[in-house]
Amino acid sequence: MSEKRIKFKIITPEKTVYAEEVDYVGAQGVKGSFGVMPNHIPFMTTLDIDTAKVLKDGREEIFSIMGGVFQFKDNEAIILTEAAERGSDIDASRAKLAKERAEALKSSAQTEREIKKADMAIAKAMARLKAASKN
Repeated sequence: MSEKRIKFKIITPEKTVYAEEVDYVGAQGVKGSFGVMPNHIPFMTTLDIDTAKVLKDGREEIFSIMGGVFQFKDNEAIILTEAAERGSDIDASRAKLAKERAEALKSSAQTEREIKKADMAIAKAMARLKAASKN
């Protein structure tokens, strides 16, 4: 691996969604957004439900990320998450319908648990829509 690249993977319980050498990785942590380039100091953080951005050879690729953990050490970065999708693979119309269904569930929710479940579904749909719109 070149010292000017990051070995990067996005892994879910089912599969490795992405595994490439890249120039930059950016994501949304629970305490704010961040980005890393080669030779960044090691760190680890919890991820929010949002998107991750990868730059490779001047090209940008966006992924929806359903929370998880990010770790960077020795020019190797990894995202461990329950689910992730390439923005280019996301059906935006399905994601929009999922958001609308979740919003309808929230408006009819009667318990705190139902509200939290609807909020989670809305956040996931929004992450998918955001990833899809940037590709």
